[in-house]
Amino acid sequence: MPMQRSSPRLAVRAIILDGDRLLLVNAYPAGRSPLMCAPGGGVERGASLPDNLRREVYEECGLEIEVGAPCLVNEFHDPLGDFHQVDVYFRCILRSPARIDPNWQDKEAIVSEWRWVSEAELAEVPHKPDSLRAVAFDADGGPSYDPLEPIVP
Repeated sequence: MPMQRSSPRLAVRAIILDGDRLLLVNAYPAGRSPLMCAPGGGVERGASLPDNLRREVYEECGLEIEVGAPCLVNEFHDPLGDFHQVDVYFRCILRSPARIDPNWQDKEAIVSEWRWVSEAELAEVPHKPDSLRAVAFDADGGPSYDPLEPIVP
């Protein structure tokens, strides 16, 4: 009998701009990968997607946000394993200063770096999803879907 795979994990992510800079985090403990992504994380039962996102951004960065409209649904997976995640991205507005305390540590000690990047700088930073630049910096379009892509280890 084939092994049963678990359901995809549901997560939320924040597109946060401060002027012309996008907030990225490295969510690999001890920075074991250079891959950056938008802040956010797993959804907990019993809380709305926006409530989960406010909690995740505060836990990871110490920032308070107002959650706006959804702008992207992205799926990624590990083609060699059983990891599959669906991320729902929301446009967010800062409700606190954009400065992140350099001593801030999320309670799970996963985020090892925070970085505000311009559109040009983003091109030089390993990041996921592949559509992040367009979603963050070409904000005129409506919500989009970025189909299943492999996660880079």
